[in-house]
Amino acid sequence: MRVTPTTPQIRAAFDAVRHSPAFAESSKLFDGGRLPVEMIQAMSLRPELLQAFGAMSEAVYPGGVVERRVKELIILEASRTNQCQFCTASHVSIAQMLGIGDESGDPLRLLDRPELMNDRERLAVDYTRAAQRDANRIPAQLFDDLRAHYTEPEIVELTAMIGLITMLNMFNNCLQVTYRGEYAQS
Repeated sequence: MRVTPTTPQIRAAFDAVRHSPAFAESSKLFDGGRLPVEMIQAMSLRPELLQAFGAMSEAVYPGGVVERRVKELIILEASRTNQCQFCTASHVSIAQMLGIGDESGDPLRLLDRPELMNDRERLAVDYTRAAQRDANRIPAQLFDDLRAHYTEPEIVELTAMIGLITMLNMFNNCLQVTYRGEYAQS
C-alpha cells in the first residue's frame, strides 16, 4: 500500500465506525484483534472520509432496496473490468460466503454465464458493463429492460452502486491497496 497509516490511527478511525453494517466483515477482523482490511486502513488517514464512505455504503451496500446478490455481481463485474485486485478478490470471498457462484462456486465465472442468472441479475451486469463502456450512451433498450424489472428507486441505487464501486476501484488501484484473503480466513 502506498500510504502508511499507523496502528493507532487505524484503530481510532475504525473504532468510530465499526458498528456500521457497511463494515461488518472488517468488524469481525477487528473484534478478533486484527486490523481491518487495507482499504479501511488507507481511509483511516482521513476519518471523515471513512465515515462518509460508511454512510454512503449503508445507503446502497449492504443496505438499500436491491438484493445483495445483485450488488455483489455489480461489484465483481466493475472490479474485474477495472482490474482492482482488492475489490475483486475481497468480493470473491464475500460472494463465496454468501453462496454466489456458478456450479463450481466461482462467482467470477458466473458473470460470464447469463443463463445462470435471473433477469434482474443479468440486467444489472449488462447495465454495469454499459455504464463502464460509456455512461453517456446507455442503450435505450437496456434502460427500457431495466424499467421492466426494477423500480426507479432501484435503478437509482444500481447506478449509485456502479459509481461507488468504480470510485473505490480507482482509490484502491491508485494506492495499491491489496486484499490478502482476510475475510476468507476469519
